[in-house]
Amino acid sequence: MLVAHCIIYLPKASNRLFSYIAICTCIVSHRGRVRTKTVKRASKVMIERYYPKLTLDFETNKRLADEIAVIPSKRLRNKIAGYTTHLMKRIQKGPVRGISFKLQEEERERKDQYVPEISALDLSHTDNQLQVDNDTADLLKTLGFSSLPLKVVHVSQQSAERRFRKRN
Repeated sequence: MLVAHCIIYLPKASNRLFSYIAICTCIVSHRGRVRTKTVKRASKVMIERYYPKLTLDFETNKRLADEIAVIPSKRLRNKIAGYTTHLMKRIQKGPVRGISFKLQEEERERKDQYVPEISALDLSHTDNQLQVDNDTADLLKTLGFSSLPLKVVHVSQQSAERRFRKRN
């Protein structure tokens, strides 16, 4: 077992003074991948401040972490760059909890403000009948909208393929 003490500094965006990020005392074992609070916090701050410069490539993110942050050891720098790369890949799939940057907020606002050009309730485009599935038709009947002209359409469900790691 190895006990590691580390301090990480990132420069502030407004001036070149270094802002305090974290002091961490952690016990590192060589068995599993344990990401300390320091690694996670430093990666999140890097993404929030330098998102346009970061990529999905570990080597590029490693060099960028070396330029923008004062990291006391090569091993810690590699851990931060690796977690940053991991988070960047997750951000590509969708929003990540705990990270907010301008592009992600603009994307969320754009989705919230979306108004379709043609309403789903406009009967003139669908042969004067609303196309709904069985569950929606039952819901409309229980809510008292049985007078609406409905056309029940069978919807095939897609099974989501889930991948699990086998632990042996």
